Amino acid sequence: MAKINLDALIPREDFEVDSGAGAQNLADRLKVSELVKGQGFFYSSLRKPDFQRETSDWDKNKIASFVKSFIEGDLIPSIILWQAGQYTFVIDGAHRLSALIAWVNDDYGDGFISQAFFNHDVDNEQKKVAEQTKRHVNKEVGSYISHIDAIKNPDQANPELLSSANKLGFLSLQLQWVTGSAEKAESSFFTINQKATPISDTEISLLKARKKPYAMASRAILRSGSGHKYWKLFDPDMQDTVEKLAKEINDWLFTPEIKTPIKTLDLPLAGKGYSSRTLPLIFDLVKLANDVSEKEVSEDITGQETINYLKNTNKIIRRFTTTHPSSLGLHPAVYFYSEKGRYQPTAFMAWIEMIKDFEKNNYFNKFIDNREAIESSLLSFKYVTNQVTIKFGSGLKGYKQLKEVYSRIIDLVIEKKSKDEIGAELKHSFPYINIDYLGEQPKTPNFNQNTKSEVFISSALENASKCTICHGYIHINSISIDHIKRKQDGGIGMKDNGQITHPYCNTTYKN
Repeated sequence: MAKINLDALIPREDFEVDSGAGAQNLADRLKVSELVKGQGFFYSSLRKPDFQRETSDWDKNKIASFVKSFIEGDLIPSIILWQAGQYTFVIDGAHRLSALIAWVNDDYGDGFISQAFFNHDVDNEQKKVAEQTKRHVNKEVGSYISHIDAIKNPDQANPELLSSANKLGFLSLQLQWVTGSAEKAESSFFTINQKATPISDTEISLLKARKKPYAMASRAILRSGSGHKYWKLFDPDMQDTVEKLAKEINDWLFTPEIKTPIKTLDLPLAGKGYSSRTLPLIFDLVKLANDVSEKEVSEDITGQETINYLKNTNKIIRRFTTTHPSSLGLHPAVYFYSEKGRYQPTAFMAWIEMIKDFEKNNYFNKFIDNREAIESSLLSFKYVTNQVTIKFGSGLKGYKQLKEVYSRIIDLVIEKKSKDEIGAELKHSFPYINIDYLGEQPKTPNFNQNTKSEVFISSALENASKCTICHGYIHINSISIDHIKRKQDGGIGMKDNGQITHPYCNTTYKN
């Protein structure tokens, strides 16, 4: 089920703030009315640590269930806070607080707080999920404003709603406070969160590297240059460049939007731009594009390194599926999605490394020379990608092994081996691969979403447009209109002298 993005509801702030003279007379209870924006001091002081992961791990059922539990007076774990200067930081309980803030402000990711946070550029998927959540919560427990209206007009209110509304004046969240330095508060955060909902290795790396250029570049790309500005201390021109580059990369990665079951080959390069896997995908992309694992990276003070990381990432992405002259136009349905339409991040990572190797070895024209046969073989051995991922793991865990498989397939194609010979060689070189495997098959008479997607993709690829130069598949994001007879040879811009090609085939390979 889709997760709800509540990240805008509690702003982030750097822990390194003036802690003042120390906390005094800290409250031990919090009423829900204090979470309404503009109606109290508590909400305006509330902050998340800047290393806090995104508050986007609950679905609509969990949000509705939590709000209902609060209204019914069920036992709810304490919210753990730390006070420093003018701010109150959430050490544990960000999702619980955010769910109540969403309810009282009627903002589940597309309300007035979220719109301001995301520069009024909330994506359609987030809007859709927010609206579904709002309807679900209103159905299950009623909106906050309906509870307030019931108190104001008890004679006209639904008796059950009025009874629920009357409890709100007595209900509160229990608070606990961490005392001491910023170091102690940060240590408490990681200790508590690891015990509750363990943070993945990728998230820990991202949180602890939050001031390093690859982490800031990743955050910027994730939200298309909006959201919390980890780069806010850079000069305005630097900030502007970060945001423009991030938006360009995000657009190339996640447009057009994906819908399931799949009924179009116009698939985004990097899958859904709104899922729990998106941030790790981007983080791994930035690290691979910049060879982060091979060097020590310092914190970025000026913004120049963050910009360099974004430029290097953009250079790689431009090779994939864009209209840039260097673009190979790798069709996502061929390279990055399974036969059933599931996005495969391991394949994406493997092809990042393939592109880097092509750059080093000046191998692009060799690839283009054999592209039609290479793509035919990749489609014939689609299940191999999933088998490698199952064996070694997804993303960074298995991309090197998958790259080896892809490289071997390409070598065998160039050697003019038949499909049967390629299959036999794969089986010999990679014994864990079952070339006869056809994937998990449904056991019911009805078509499920995966099967529907598989039927469409298979049929659509048979009739899909191809580049007239290399005969590889053409994607909507990488269409170049080429002169058959070149302009310098007297060719004119008429329909009969035009053909569709990949940008690279048009601008470089052809010449």
